Amino acid sequence: MSEITLGIIGGGQLGSMLAIAAKKLNVKTVIFCDDIDAPAQNFCNQFIAGSYENNEKIIEFVNEVDMVTYEFENIPFETLNEINKLKPVLPKPSVNRLIQHRLAEKDFVNKLNIRTTRYVSIEKKSDIDALEDFLPGILKTTTLGYDGKGQYPIKSGDELNLLNIDFSKGFILEKLVKLKKEISIIITRFSNNKYEIYEPIENTHEDQILKYSKIPAEINKKIFDQSKEWAMLIAEELKYIGTLCVEYFIDRNDNLYVNEIAPRVHNSGHLTINAFNVSQFENHVRAVCGLDQVPLKKISNAKMINLLGDQIIHYRNIEKFKNNEFFFDYLKKDIKEKRKMGHITTLI
Repeated sequence: MSEITLGIIGGGQLGSMLAIAAKKLNVKTVIFCDDIDAPAQNFCNQFIAGSYENNEKIIEFVNEVDMVTYEFENIPFETLNEINKLKPVLPKPSVNRLIQHRLAEKDFVNKLNIRTTRYVSIEKKSDIDALEDFLPGILKTTTLGYDGKGQYPIKSGDELNLLNIDFSKGFILEKLVKLKKEISIIITRFSNNKYEIYEPIENTHEDQILKYSKIPAEINKKIFDQSKEWAMLIAEELKYIGTLCVEYFIDRNDNLYVNEIAPRVHNSGHLTINAFNVSQFENHVRAVCGLDQVPLKKISNAKMINLLGDQIIHYRNIEKFKNNEFFFDYLKKDIKEKRKMGHITTLI
């Protein structure tokens, strides 16, 4: 069989880890990214820098690859759709278009009879004034925004007047649940009813940015089973190919809610690199490239800590880590506050 070349749009840490996983499988990678300093260029076979709207660069990229995937969801749908006319894009662009829009995503999940937090579309400031029963809540832009960007926690209508929000963009208001904990499910769908699904991962956020993940999650069997079942239902309904993450809330009464779907490999699944025989990244490459499905085996319990901003400096200066510790430096050039610079996974 001739060598496969996988195109990856986006050159951050997820693109880097996909390229590393692909190399292990003898799959060549070409990264296309709008950041000329993107760290994934350290790990791929070829790197193309250009705007995601630059047709010339898109054609150059497409001509080098057999199929295309992406490391983040905020890529213009038009770009993915045009590429898909020339080479297969997986997951398919329509999945991305749905999940790029928070309101459409929530409606989709609810139609599957899967519980989400209560939510309502907001088009102007006065809409919120009439919705006291949705407060306290989180006001989010319907498109774009991740790691807490474009999100405004609001306890009362008075707080709105203190925020300088441009309501010409679409918003969604989500009622806060009385949160007990957050978990995520990483699932790779290969084809109809063919999955590899990882056990639920327990997550802790600080300032709406993921800080810690661990397995096993401290949850009951009902939530363990339901979170997996819902993830399979979502992946099947989307006819998804590749690795997907479903993020969940658990309230104080042990009710499960879908918070968000990420149509890609996910930060909370970094610990799968060391804790399982096949990582979320390798499974994604296997699925989108049509390679063999390998049954998952857990190697160890694990915990992962994200290293944000200048926290990376301390770890870069450690000469030797313990045998059960695995340090990942994303090789980003600029250290910025709250920027994900690396992570450390400990097997436990």
